[in-house]
Amino acid sequence: MAVTAIHAALADAGVTWPDVQVAFGGSDGSGLADTLVAELGFTGIPFTNVKNGCATGGSALVSAVNAVRAGAADIALAVGFDKHPRGAFDPLPAEWGLPEGYGEAGLMVTTQFFGSKISRYMNMYGISRDTLAQVAAKAYRNGSLNPNAWRREPMPAEVIRDADMVNDPLTRYMFCSPGEGGAAIVVASESAVRRLGGRPVAIKAISHRTRQFGSFEVFAPAVQGTGEPVSVSTDAARAAFEQAGIEPADVDVAQLQDTESGAEIMHMAECGFCEHGEQEQWIAEGRTEIDGTLPVNTDGGCIANGEPIGASGLRQVHEIVTQLRGEAGDRQVDGSPKVGFTHVYGAPGISACTVLAV
Repeated sequence: MAVTAIHAALADAGVTWPDVQVAFGGSDGSGLADTLVAELGFTGIPFTNVKNGCATGGSALVSAVNAVRAGAADIALAVGFDKHPRGAFDPLPAEWGLPEGYGEAGLMVTTQFFGSKISRYMNMYGISRDTLAQVAAKAYRNGSLNPNAWRREPMPAEVIRDADMVNDPLTRYMFCSPGEGGAAIVVASESAVRRLGGRPVAIKAISHRTRQFGSFEVFAPAVQGTGEPVSVSTDAARAAFEQAGIEPADVDVAQLQDTESGAEIMHMAECGFCEHGEQEQWIAEGRTEIDGTLPVNTDGGCIANGEPIGASGLRQVHEIVTQLRGEAGDRQVDGSPKVGFTHVYGAPGISACTVLAV
């Protein structure tokens, strides 16, 4: 899947594998990315493995961008891929700096964290179960328009709301699932773009942050400190917007991490697109639909596409590039969108964001 994605990206950019001067990539559990040279070609380029949870793809892209910015390469590649077994992720406590007792208590099951976080959020800001279901229903509708999606059948919000409970208030159809997939991005300098032509989309900003003290994250046993928990997603998004010199209101289409439907709701506010609590009205009014004022997860997000950890962040960038080029077909956002935003979040409290523009 990674090799297929790389060849598709190279063809789209009008280059071949020997043109790539440096590469970065990774997966969570499907092997080392640098071994791909056995199928791509032994050109001798530096190829660095990246493993950074759900931000693996985003971190590979950060590395590729920085290599070009530093003048180490004119053409760089970022790739992410994964293939996970059926069922929930099964991380080991020791790999996350936690004692065995944490896992024995069942706290390594990530659905519990997502359930507790959105439950607290709903109580604080008046978010309803119907709104959770509406977010997932949007994902399935958008996924039905995406030939690369895994779940491609629309599902009524009532069926989603009333399905088997996994971790209250989240039902089985509100979650993404561990999945399989690959995604690749070619990054080039301005001089290389002038030489190559093609259909470039500019990376106006890219950021990556880890959690600060006082956050409440996956595998965190408790909120530390006093007051409202801080958000690593807010830190990463704010840094991206500052780099790009724009405000969240300038974004025409966005990709937000939706490990489950509650995550998309919280990340709308954490990334600065609305105030906390406004999501109930936004979603009721259809503002995050493809034809809304801020289309979110137009390809169906993680809920429709699954989450192959290494590929997720780069899938988001692929969708924004597709939208900004006006090539999204039935899911194309009207009005010729000019600015797009991507956001990933994952354990143990990391986030990566990009701002892209044409």
